[in-house]
Amino acid sequence: MGSKEERFEEAKKKVVGVDRQRFGIGTYGEKSVHAVLKNFYEPDEDKQEIPIENYIADIYNGKEIIEIQTRQFNKMRGKLSAFLPEYQVTIVYPVPREKWLIWIDEESGELSAKRKSPKKGTPYSAFPELYKIKMFLKDPHLKIKIVMMDMEEYRLLNGWSRDKKKGSSRFDRIPLDLVEEVTIERWEDYLQFVPISLEGPFTTREYAKEAHIPASLSGVVLNLLYYMGAVRRVGKQGKFYLYEPAE
Repeated sequence: MGSKEERFEEAKKKVVGVDRQRFGIGTYGEKSVHAVLKNFYEPDEDKQEIPIENYIADIYNGKEIIEIQTRQFNKMRGKLSAFLPEYQVTIVYPVPREKWLIWIDEESGELSAKRKSPKKGTPYSAFPELYKIKMFLKDPHLKIKIVMMDMEEYRLLNGWSRDKKKGSSRFDRIPLDLVEEVTIERWEDYLQFVPISLEGPFTTREYAKEAHIPASLSGVVLNLLYYMGAVRRVGKQGKFYLYEPAE
């Protein structure tokens, strides 16, 4: 089978190819991150795009269904309702850890020099999407795999601002490296999202500080951690809940 790194490079080469990697732009209907991850988790194309329960599963290997979902988890609710009663399901969600931006001039096709984005992704970035399928997260047949990746992101210069960048459309993302896989199989796995520095009662603001995430995100994360039993509500500080880690 080869190492994880070798399998990832093989999947990337198969989908992106040498020329496509150099220029970054492909003509495939399927976006590159989705296609690379699909081939990484299942190189056998006979086990890809399998009709099940009136839906098409990205992968079915005889043991589990694997769905590669890059956004809009709300669109998975129908599939999950159909799949989970009968099948083990793993949702793979890629998160860019480090990202290099490249802009495309729509008229000339010219590409800008690539620039490293100051924004860094973390596994916490997956929680707004997980919230959209909150009602399925306790299902014992469901597993979540957050895949941290470095990637190049190609955007069209078609935004509304003077430099055409604000409000622009994302064209494609090209995977560079697979950095880490964070797996959630049972409620205890959510404990990894509770920083060990948080011992006593804490607020969403204190949680945000220790987790190094924006306060707006910490509310969503704590909502799910509470729902999954990884934290408890132990009172209030003014209008804000106080939390503590589950034993």
